[in-house]
Amino acid sequence: MPDHIRMILAHAFVGFGISVAFTVMILAFNVGNLWHLVTHTAEGPVAVAMLIVFGTITFGSAQIGYKIMSMGEEEDDHSGGKRDALPVADPVAIPVRVDRR
Repeated sequence: MPDHIRMILAHAFVGFGISVAFTVMILAFNVGNLWHLVTHTAEGPVAVAMLIVFGTITFGSAQIGYKIMSMGEEEDDHSGGKRDALPVADPVAIPVRVDRR
């Protein structure tokens, strides 16, 4: 398997772990009375699965993005882009005719 695919999958699994931990914390702290809603309805397991899946998409994407953006060169001096002066045009008055009503 190529290295970049292995890196993306590894960090996607890290996002999955964060998502599971986040879902467990939401349920454990009973945020918005969610524990009661999940345990007292027939659709509770579906709601938990959706929380985990969408949390995995969110946290996995953030984790992969963080890893990719932090893969710069070690010798990078973090100076950023060019600091050229922006061209500024001299203001010119434009006459506007206004009809009186």
